[in-house]
Amino acid sequence: MMTNLDCLIAELCPDGVEYFELHELFTIKNGYTPSKAKPEYWEGGTLPWFRMEDIRKNGRILSDSIQHITPIAIKGQLFTANSIIIATTATIGEHALLVADSLANQRFTFLSRKLNHIEDLDPKFIFYYCYKLGEWCKDNVNASSFSSVDMDKFRRYYFPLPPLPIQQEIVRILDKFTAFEAELEAELEAELEARKKQYDYYKDLILNFNDDAITWMPLKDCVLPISNIKWSLQYEIFYKYIDLTSVDRDLHFIAQTQNINRNNAPSRAQQIVKTGDILFGSTRPQLKRFCLVNSEFNEQICSTGFCVLRANTEIVLQKWILFQVASSAFYSYIEKYQQGASYPSISNANIKNYIIPISPLAEQERIVSILDRFNTLVNDITQGLPAEIAARRKQYEYYRNKLLTFKEKVS
Repeated sequence: MMTNLDCLIAELCPDGVEYFELHELFTIKNGYTPSKAKPEYWEGGTLPWFRMEDIRKNGRILSDSIQHITPIAIKGQLFTANSIIIATTATIGEHALLVADSLANQRFTFLSRKLNHIEDLDPKFIFYYCYKLGEWCKDNVNASSFSSVDMDKFRRYYFPLPPLPIQQEIVRILDKFTAFEAELEAELEAELEARKKQYDYYKDLILNFNDDAITWMPLKDCVLPISNIKWSLQYEIFYKYIDLTSVDRDLHFIAQTQNINRNNAPSRAQQIVKTGDILFGSTRPQLKRFCLVNSEFNEQICSTGFCVLRANTEIVLQKWILFQVASSAFYSYIEKYQQGASYPSISNANIKNYIIPISPLAEQERIVSILDRFNTLVNDITQGLPAEIAARRKQYEYYRNKLLTFKEKVS
């Protein structure tokens, strides 16, 4: 049986869909950041200025931003409502539909419909198709300096222009898919959150020591010193750079990184990390950015926004420190000693003054083994509920890509 979409395609474009280079359909411009040194650009601002934090906090269809600017901060004009922003540096491929006149920072490239295509391009269709464009962006980056999309290729990217009724039918289908997938995912994530709370309860219970035989030591006495890189001795060697946004705050592993060398390294890219190091984000520590460095990132570089804890393994296991950093007691300590209201942080010295229990190594191994098993049940992306959530997302992505794949019309 033919679906409504099949009928529309058979009626309106039986020979295929026309494709156009991106610059033919859209005005393509970069976002920018008005000078922070000029308070008149920011104070009392009412105009939306979007950053990646807006997508993370409020989703991919945005009507307002966390930060705002004043009219005098604008160079030329605001980008019009129903424009797309897509990240072409750093977190490449992330995108959102902006339903208000606005600006965004320089991580984003704006796609605004050209006047002669406003009537034949549905904004929501563009939004959905940008999932495919985002994946293309990830595969088409310049290797030098910071990861960034090859903008010459980007401008020439082939974008389909099916008849408007077909676009609208695809949007209708994907809106339903999205709502259904979100509902299922919300149920699974609620269950996962309950499991995490249960895990945290037992983890804290296991790590709550009242034994007089336990030795208590500050972290500074059971970790080793960390070296900073000497860029003056490096040449064209590239390193993976772990910044604060690189660490997944839910599953606590290193996700996307940037490639840097001495010519483009940010000022905060200083610390050399090794396999088994524990990274703890000392800037905005309440976000719980922490992880154990795996072998992929051995001898790579991390931001000075992390406190790096390298276990003295004659005294303490690496994962023993990791589980202490993940404990409720540690975060109570962090809340006590962090400074700053809007952008809190805690010094490395204060972090390393935190006192932890030190059991004999054999006992540490036994307890770590128990906590690892708990952690696997809750957080391992290959098992249980996280795997089910990932499977739902892949299923949704499969159908979305199928709906957005068109036979190209041959002239």
